[in-house]
Amino acid sequence: MTVYLDHAASTPLRPEAREAWLAASEVVGNASSIHGSGQRSRRVLEDARERLAAVLDCDPIEIVLTSGGTESANLALKGLWWAREEGRDAVILPDGEHHATLDAVEWLRSHEGARIVPVGLDAVGRIPSEAFAAALPGAALATALIANNEVGTINDARALADHATAAGVALHLDAVAAFGHVPVSFRQLRGASVGAAGLAALAVSAHKIGGPVGVGALVVSRHARLSALMHGGGQQRGLRSGTQDVAGAAAFAAAAELAVAELELERARLTALREQLVRGILSSIPETELLGDPVDRIPGNAHVLFPRAAGETLLFLLDQAGIAVSTGSACQAGVPEPSHVVLALGRTDAEARQVLRITLGRTSTEADVDALLAAMPAAVERARAASALA
Repeated sequence: MTVYLDHAASTPLRPEAREAWLAASEVVGNASSIHGSGQRSRRVLEDARERLAAVLDCDPIEIVLTSGGTESANLALKGLWWAREEGRDAVILPDGEHHATLDAVEWLRSHEGARIVPVGLDAVGRIPSEAFAAALPGAALATALIANNEVGTINDARALADHATAAGVALHLDAVAAFGHVPVSFRQLRGASVGAAGLAALAVSAHKIGGPVGVGALVVSRHARLSALMHGGGQQRGLRSGTQDVAGAAAFAAAAELAVAELELERARLTALREQLVRGILSSIPETELLGDPVDRIPGNAHVLFPRAAGETLLFLLDQAGIAVSTGSACQAGVPEPSHVVLALGRTDAEARQVLRITLGRTSTEADVDALLAAMPAAVERARAASALA
């Protein structure tokens, strides 16, 4: 049986979310239809929207259901760009963002003439709030991660949002890696924002918290100026036309409520397991190093540098031993690339290829940690030997 330690990629579906999906699937009717069957489906949908709004601390009308984090980020970034003030052409983009954001902004650069203004990360992968603030004046929009999906470092999202408000710039926050693991309140993050400036949109995804794959949401402030990606029936304030996934929304709501209710206990449990894992690796394998903030990070995230051992080799060796982890590096079109996040920490290209992202989740146990610690020394020894021969 596989020891699954890649929860940041996708975590197992919660039984309660599965049951909610099945129950909602039995309700016949399109939620946009006006007959009784359609309205019954509509009630299930709007109940899910209200439940999601409650755990995200926003108004139900601000929940725009999507197919996941990538669509949410694209809707936020392209929608804010197309609705921007005339004459503004800059997108503020920190170096360590998720590829859904990086690639969407690159598309805006190549197709829409956007000017990218980068913001470097500090040595632990945090966005320096003062550097972020300095880049904002006159920008069309800005984006930032609440928590880095690779190295796990948590940003001061409230400070970033406050700076955007002060500069009169619309901000998108990517909460996909953070939601369900650290407190996320749209209302609190929006703070003193007025009108379209400040926090305008926040992206979340169901499969990171035990919901189904292919379901997500973008919280869009009722005050935001946002253009739609898709046009059709005008559903969801006209921001995402199309027949809505009632069953997916119900399952997402069930998973979100449980994740938020369990957050504090799970944060303590996973932090203890992670510290046990990190201590075991650092004490048993010479030269290894934990990347990211050692304390202020996603509870289940351990991002480790293994000098002289290729991350891809370690991944395959551990997979052969029945342990699933991630390299933490992008693999586009089948070509392994160094982690852009590790490079943004000021590390070398070689170091950016020598990392593993090990992520614990709701189903992780002390036995899982013990299994990894038992398998890791031999895997690193073999990987280093292979690298020396290359």
